[in-house]
Amino acid sequence: MSVTTSNFGTTKDGKEVTLYAIENKNGMKAEVIDYGANIVRLFVPDKEGRLDDVVLGFDDVAGYEGNGCFFGSFIGRHGNRIGDARFELNGVTYELEKNDGKNNLHGGTPGYNHVMYEAAAMDNSVTFYRVSPDMEQGYPGNLEISVTYTVTDENELKISYLAKSDKDTLCNVTNHSYFNLKGHDGGEITDHKVWIQAKGFTETTDDLIPNGNIVDVTGTPMDFREKKAIGDDIEADYKPLKIAGGYDHNFALDKTPGKVEKVAELSEETTGRTMEVYTDLPGMQLYTGNFIQKENGKNGTEYTKRTGVCFETQFFPNSVNVPAFDSCVLKAGDAFASTTIYRFC
Repeated sequence: MSVTTSNFGTTKDGKEVTLYAIENKNGMKAEVIDYGANIVRLFVPDKEGRLDDVVLGFDDVAGYEGNGCFFGSFIGRHGNRIGDARFELNGVTYELEKNDGKNNLHGGTPGYNHVMYEAAAMDNSVTFYRVSPDMEQGYPGNLEISVTYTVTDENELKISYLAKSDKDTLCNVTNHSYFNLKGHDGGEITDHKVWIQAKGFTETTDDLIPNGNIVDVTGTPMDFREKKAIGDDIEADYKPLKIAGGYDHNFALDKTPGKVEKVAELSEETTGRTMEVYTDLPGMQLYTGNFIQKENGKNGTEYTKRTGVCFETQFFPNSVNVPAFDSCVLKAGDAFASTTIYRFC
C-alpha cells in the first residue's frame, strides 16, 4: 500500500491543488484531489489484469472548477433534490438556492466539490476535512465534515463520511462519480448490466421531486432485481423514464437499516469487470448521464449522453419534506457516520 502526492495545478484564486494517489498491491489506484475532494481517476484491472481508468473526469483544476455534471464529486450538505428549495426545521423555514428550476439540487453554492479541504494521508487512505460554516448554502449549523477515501487489497474503494454540527441541520452527503467499466473513454454505458436490491422506487413529480409514494418495480422498466442491460428498457414508454430522460431515480433499497450491505452490481462483458456497491443508507440514485452534453474530459475524450452511470447512495431525495421517509436531520452534537464501498472483481 502507498499514497503518493503530486501537484495538480492552481485554482483561479491562486490555491495550490494536490493530487493524492492511493495504490494497492494489485495495482488498483484511486487519485483524488484536495480541491472539492473530487475523485479524478480510478484504475482497476480487467479480466486480463490490464488497468483502465473507469471514472469520468478532467485533466486539470479548471475542469473541476466548472464541472456542471459533478464528475467525481463529493456532494453536500444535501445531495439530490429538495422540493421548492425550502425546508422547515424546529419551526424555522430555511430558503435554499433555486438551482434546479424552482428546486434545490446538490446543496447549492458553494458546492462541496468546489471548495478546498485540509488533507491527511495514511498508508492506504486520504481524509479531506473542512468546517462548513453556519448558513453556508442556507443550512444552519457549523458542520465539521470529513470524507475518507480508502483503497483496500480486496480492490475496494471505500468512502467514509463523518460529520458533526453545533445546530440541528441536514446531512445527506454522497459521491457523484460516473462509472464506465470499459474505461472513461469507452462510450455509452447502455450495454452495462445492472442489478439493484430494491422492490420499490420513489415516485416523483414532473420536476423529479419525490412525492412520498413508493412504486412497486414489478412489471416495470425499473425492476433490476434480475440483472439486465441498462439499454434494455431505458427508452421504454414509461412516464418516469420519459420525465427524467432515462434513469435518474432513487431506489428504496431492501436492506437492514444502518448496516453496510451489498445493494447493487454493475458489470461489463468485454472487459469482464464487475463493480459491487455497498452502503448503510436507505436509498440509491441510479443516474445514467442523461443530461451530459459535450464535455471535454480526460485525454481529449468528449463525454456525451449516457457515457457514464452513477450509483449515489443517500437518504431519499426531499426526505426533509416527507415525514414518511427516513430523516436526514442531524441533531446538534450527534455524529453522522456513513460508509459506501465500490468493490471491483
